[in-house]
Amino acid sequence: MVENIIRQTSKKTWYRLSIYINLILFFIVALGITLMYSDFITKTGTDLWVSVTRDIAIIAVALALIFYQFFRNLYIIMKRSL
Repeated sequence: MVENIIRQTSKKTWYRLSIYINLILFFIVALGITLMYSDFITKTGTDLWVSVTRDIAIIAVALALIFYQFFRNLYIIMKRSL
């Protein structure tokens, strides 16, 4: 059932979903940077490193997904143009 829905989805819908996903990921990166900044200012000692590690993990996952989509789309464009 789910496979039929995925196969029937048009390219325009996939591109629109991709844009929304990227916007959400950029928002997550901005939120992670803001949280890291506030953690550096307000916390000290061991709490600081735990909080900063959490923020870095959130940013790293979001950036990894953004770069994955970027290089995947770049590969598709290069493949079509050759």
